[in-house]
Amino acid sequence: MRTSEAEVLIVPGYKGAGKDHWLTRWEDKLSSARRVEMGDWHKPVFEEWYANLIDAVNSAQKPVILVGHSIGAQVIVHAAKDFTKPVAGAFLAAPPDVANPNIRPKHLLTFGPASTSPLNFPSVTIASRNDQFCEYSVAEEMAANWNSLIFDAGESGHIDSESGHGPWPEGLMVFGKFLKNI
Repeated sequence: MRTSEAEVLIVPGYKGAGKDHWLTRWEDKLSSARRVEMGDWHKPVFEEWYANLIDAVNSAQKPVILVGHSIGAQVIVHAAKDFTKPVAGAFLAAPPDVANPNIRPKHLLTFGPASTSPLNFPSVTIASRNDQFCEYSVAEEMAANWNSLIFDAGESGHIDSESGHGPWPEGLMVFGKFLKNI
């Protein structure tokens, strides 16, 4: 599938995605991409984010490709059962362990626990071996529950600007291969 044949919905996580974040760069680069306005980026409310994502997907005019980072990925998985428009696939980067009582900030626990339902569309989950928000083994388990292909990003932190993932060309290559197989 080509991005021009779909609506690419960008779903950032906690604190959104600043100008140097790979999500923002991809949004600027892909002509069919747009950011979903989830609500308050700094004090996210699960129910609000869930409803806003469902509205964005269900109002799409073309098949949807979802690109989520962190709790944005978790919201995608939770909301998947309520999408009425076709979703061609989801690219889920660095989903956090939202059942871990040590997660900070604490209100991210309201996004958990992670769904254990399989997704009804193709997906790839990108996980890091040293993500401070999720142990790799937990990410593997989540991906298995979702029937998502897991991609080992090595020691990449939370795969965000703070961990040096501004342009993230490796991620764009994985995204391209994923689209080619849809």
